[in-house]
Amino acid sequence: MKATRTTLFKCVLGILAVSSVFLVSSAQERYTELQNFSKVLNLIQQYYVEEVDTKKLIQGAIKGMLKELDPHTSFMTADVFKEFETETSGEFGGLGIEMSIQNGVLTIISPIEDTPAWIAGVKPGDKVIAIDKKSTKGLSLVEASQYIRGKNGTKVVLKIVRESSPNPIDITITRGQVKIKSVKYTDMEDGYAYVRVTSFIENTAKDLEKALDKHVEKHKKIEGLIIDLRRNPGGLLDQAIKVSDLAQAKSFLVLFKITNVH
Repeated sequence: MKATRTTLFKCVLGILAVSSVFLVSSAQERYTELQNFSKVLNLIQQYYVEEVDTKKLIQGAIKGMLKELDPHTSFMTADVFKEFETETSGEFGGLGIEMSIQNGVLTIISPIEDTPAWIAGVKPGDKVIAIDKKSTKGLSLVEASQYIRGKNGTKVVLKIVRESSPNPIDITITRGQVKIKSVKYTDMEDGYAYVRVTSFIENTAKDLEKALDKHVEKHKKIEGLIIDLRRNPGGLLDQAIKVSDLAQAKSFLVLFKITNVH
């Protein structure tokens, strides 16, 4: 028994030793790369032909680093993050579209119902190759959003490629105040309810609860509930979870899967 314990103890020490060597090696490699970054930054600051904004350079480096991961990981400055929070409040200025980067191309996931983009005829799957004649090639989602944003009443031109059209199409959209009604309730009679959830914003779960309470007040119970998520581009993860929890104890049918929740 003593020999077994000794052997086990040696194995544990061996594992710890290997782990320590790996961590030290990893730290040294990371330190070396950071040294290279610091050297390049210093060379630019000293010898570039014009004076540079160090903060802008570092933010650019961070954006470039995250582009190496996937199209959905982006760096937001404080100002951009503030705008993002505004968009998930349910009312904001813009076009009303959800976008993604697919195969390196800026692609419309879905126009939000009853918004300027919806009215202008933007369709899911449209590939945006230019915004106001500026190519979208290489843009991140955050950068593309900044090009699209603007004052209410101003126009923006999206050049899109659509499968049903042989040539690119220019769509002019007037920016407006986007008010999202994320829960649309329909009484199907006999105790059955249909609810269309267009996106997941701050008040989605509360609005769904109000709709179901209204239905129960009228019919005394819910015989069946259809939650329609088709063309729902996603939104706030906590709201998607609350909606799921709310419907879990009831009889319901989800017509489409949840996508792009963030």
